[in-house]
Amino acid sequence: MKLTVLGGSAAGPNPGQGCAGFLVTTGGDGDARTRLVLDLGPGTLPELRRHTDYRTLDGVVISHLHLDHVLDLAALRWLLAYNPVPAPRPVPLWLPPGGRDFLRRLASAFAAPGEEEDFFDAVFAVAEYDPLQPIVVGNATVTFTPTVHYVPCWAVRLDDGGGAPLVYTADTGPTADLAGFARWAGLLVAESTLPEPPRDPDHVLGHLAAAEAAELATRAGVPRLLLTHLWEEYGLDNYRRAAEARYGGRLEIARAGLTIAW
Repeated sequence: MKLTVLGGSAAGPNPGQGCAGFLVTTGGDGDARTRLVLDLGPGTLPELRRHTDYRTLDGVVISHLHLDHVLDLAALRWLLAYNPVPAPRPVPLWLPPGGRDFLRRLASAFAAPGEEEDFFDAVFAVAEYDPLQPIVVGNATVTFTPTVHYVPCWAVRLDDGGGAPLVYTADTGPTADLAGFARWAGLLVAESTLPEPPRDPDHVLGHLAAAEAAELATRAGVPRLLLTHLWEEYGLDNYRRAAEARYGGRLEIARAGLTIAW
């Protein structure tokens, strides 16, 4: 399995890097390969185009409906609709519950009169996933578990049956019980909005600190941890130091274009 970082910034893009987005490639070469995208925040679509043909993706899976995880879906819609080399088929798009209504509201802002109903359906095969049930994308099985966030959000586990799975926390606070969900993954992609937890013990966050992401990876027995959802202003070295103090595995900091294979 291989993961390519399309963006690793927090709520707003950092210089040279968009927000949440990851290209995952499973299986072998050619037709045996599955390529799917987890989240597609602002600034991630240009990076996606550097690494693969967006027209023939096997699927896009969205963890939740915050702007920093979905905005480039709108840009991808225009790219699919008007690029002179058309896609061979609609790109499968898996949204969380409420996703179809979200797209309808988005279309009402951008579509020409009379185009609203088909604005996204013309280029995407849109479906809402049931977080209690797995979905199959190519040769990958995708399962979900709820996180603790400001809107409904689901962590993602992706298994291609050929090795250790990928687990992506999406956005979550430290009270979410994700250690069992992430158990023995080959790679844990964990959001780390802060380097260290806030000092106020009564302050409940919908985000993890790098230190908490490291503790989660240690509890889950994960050999490799990728910190993402970062603010450059905190200093990327500070994220690394906070995580290294609590985690003995291989540690990576998200940057656009970084590829990890396992």
